[in-house]
Amino acid sequence: MALFTCCFEPVEFPEFLDTFVQKCTDPSCCCGCCSALRPRYKRLVDNIFPVNSEDGLVKSNMEKLTFYSLSSPDKLDRIGEYLYQKASKDINRKRYKFVEIAMEAMDNLLQACHAQTTLNLFVESFLRMVQKLLEDSNPNLQILATNSFVKFANINEDTPSYHRRYDFFISKFSSMCHGNNDNIELRDSIRLAGIKGVQGVIRKTVSDDLVENIWEKQHMEKIVPSLLFNMQFGVNVMFVKKNMLASGDLTPVEDATVVTPPVLAEEVLRELVGRASFGHIRSVLKPLLTHLDRHELWVPNTFAIHTFRIVMISIQPQYSYTVVETLMQHLDNNFKSSPKTRTSLAVVLSKIIAIAAGESVGPSALDIINNLLTHLRTSVSTTTEITPEESQYQEALINALGEFANHHPDYQKIEIMLFIMNTVPDLSKKSKGDQMLQNILLKSLLKVGTQYSTTSFEKAFPASFLQPLLKMARAPHDPTRIIVMQIFQSLLDRHQNEKVLSTVSIKPYAALSQETPSRSDIIFTHKYGANIMQALIDSMALSEKLDSLTSSYNTAALLIVEMACGETVQEFLLFILGIQQVATTSDDLSNIHKCCLHIIAIALLTLTARVTGINNLLEYAQKIIEDRKQEATYLLPPLLDSKKSNKSYNLNLPHLAIDKMALAECLQNAGMDFNRLQTGVPYALNQIDNPGHRHSWVESVSNHMTHRNSSADLTAYNADADSISSSPGVSKKALAPEYTVDAMKRYLAEPPESVKREQQEKQKQIVRAFRESDFEDLMKRTEPKHDVIQNRLNDLFNSLSIDNKTPQNAANQNEKPIYETNFPELFYY
Repeated sequence: MALFTCCFEPVEFPEFLDTFVQKCTDPSCCCGCCSALRPRYKRLVDNIFPVNSEDGLVKSNMEKLTFYSLSSPDKLDRIGEYLYQKASKDINRKRYKFVEIAMEAMDNLLQACHAQTTLNLFVESFLRMVQKLLEDSNPNLQILATNSFVKFANINEDTPSYHRRYDFFISKFSSMCHGNNDNIELRDSIRLAGIKGVQGVIRKTVSDDLVENIWEKQHMEKIVPSLLFNMQFGVNVMFVKKNMLASGDLTPVEDATVVTPPVLAEEVLRELVGRASFGHIRSVLKPLLTHLDRHELWVPNTFAIHTFRIVMISIQPQYSYTVVETLMQHLDNNFKSSPKTRTSLAVVLSKIIAIAAGESVGPSALDIINNLLTHLRTSVSTTTEITPEESQYQEALINALGEFANHHPDYQKIEIMLFIMNTVPDLSKKSKGDQMLQNILLKSLLKVGTQYSTTSFEKAFPASFLQPLLKMARAPHDPTRIIVMQIFQSLLDRHQNEKVLSTVSIKPYAALSQETPSRSDIIFTHKYGANIMQALIDSMALSEKLDSLTSSYNTAALLIVEMACGETVQEFLLFILGIQQVATTSDDLSNIHKCCLHIIAIALLTLTARVTGINNLLEYAQKIIEDRKQEATYLLPPLLDSKKSNKSYNLNLPHLAIDKMALAECLQNAGMDFNRLQTGVPYALNQIDNPGHRHSWVESVSNHMTHRNSSADLTAYNADADSISSSPGVSKKALAPEYTVDAMKRYLAEPPESVKREQQEKQKQIVRAFRESDFEDLMKRTEPKHDVIQNRLNDLFNSLSIDNKTPQNAANQNEKPIYETNFPELFYY
């Protein structure tokens, strides 16, 4: 080993003339007093250090060094290396003030020379110096090094570095985030420095693809838990401050403005998640979920909800679905965990799933719904008895499903409801597990239905959705039917009348909101109303429990309020008569059950009369009510409870029942059509309905003929239901011979009495013709006219034919085959 060292380098010999009179400060240097033998950059570096460390950096000499660095950028790496050597010696000698001066000098050089192409070599010395300070046990030096690194991280380098690595800095800054010094102020300062350092590493590495990949597992497992460790203390403090602000113990001025480790950690997590691409977002979520599991932060789930909300708000919108998917997978992995943990996970999912709903379209939306339904099925299948904790878990999943559906447009809500309905087990499966699953899935369907705002019943009840829903309305289990009725109520109630109509009453509903049905609603009633009302009758006949009957009444009342008008009132009156007929004719029902059905029938009749505004009908209903008050009050609301009432009731009181002919007379006196009511058959139990199929006139006639004799049908024949032109002995009404404005006005202004008389006369002519005419005469009159024209055309074409045909062939050709004879449909046997 040499006894002496020399700071002189032969290449720099000409520079010794510049500062001949200055001395060498290195005591081991062989140059002694010959300062001319030392390089200039070392002399400039030495001059920035004062004699007394308390005086700080010599500004004037620092400016000279900066100018020299800019003028001779090739010396920048040597300047950095020399500063590192001096700082290392000062650290070993515990001369921390000189270390701070050296670090400040490097910061100034870095800021001034960041545009130089040779900066990479200087940065290596800079990072070595930062690392040297971080390795020291002095917390002030660690904070100083961190601040310098943050300044470096904010510099945009023009030339990328291929070999620079940040492993040490990630590990060191992460460990500083967990600082546990006894001095609270110093501890917070160290943690703040560690969080700032992590932020600096993120900014330096994420923006440059050529440097080290910070998204690797070993890095994220250090960064994310360090941020969460600081955030979890801040959540509790945040809620305490909110309570203090609410109580007045803390003023808003005293709060905030001070950067604390939890606040800064939250900011860094937002930045980290915001910079993550689709392929990297899972790298952040996995250590996040692991941290929550290891520290048991799911119960209570305040911090988990807060953290995931930060993630969902900060992430790029198109990637939000990934967060929901990852959380669901984590829920899958925790299926053996305690119900409280799974419930907390489901609650977190319900809180954030609405944010992802806006970006989920089509298959991704149904995929989330399917995953939620799978969790519900798993919950039902793995438990023999539903505990309160398991029930809370299921409710949390249902709420998550509802929140997700709430942020979708209405057309997607219908698809979601249809998707859920297709997953409900069939009624043929009567095991306890299947019944529980039916109720859970129907509750999910109800949750989505409550979020749907109905504008058109045709869109709210497509045939593919209505048909299975009507089947479920006939389920033998009361809870299932009640949920189905609630689904109907949520979709039928467009004017918030559900709570108003929740009690069976014959008194006017004061807060009832009503609107005239639209044309599409009337068409829907004609098309599907009979099927819905038939299902309601079957549902009412299945149980005498008050909650089941009340829910069925509520649905029927909403149906009447939303759809009843002059064109549909006859269907609703037949529905009411059907309820009464079940109570009168069914032998399987108890007396209390029959009384309840009579009560529902009179309540619905009163409601129908008030909704449609038919005074005659309302007077008739009031008359029945008054008679029942005198003789049978048990046939008036409220409903009878089978558990509280053991009396025997007399139900053989036909004069207190609703009379069909009296209802038809009320409509007739009100000037309304009553033929459907007069000739129709009230709804009965267990009739097969077929949604989507509209009965034709021929089917209705054939149905009537099976229940009534021919004379009654002919008497009640409605000329408006068929074409007059095909009726024997009746011709269409001719228009005025002169087509002037006055003539048309007179034609339109004919009194309704004459029109009614003319219609009655036409009906009599048709009835007389079909009763008294011979069969052959009817055949001739009803023979299609187009056959005559067709025969004439055939004769004409045959006469123009070029081919000569024999008279025998011509005779055979003119003769009409027997199988081509057309008989009217009504005379088929």
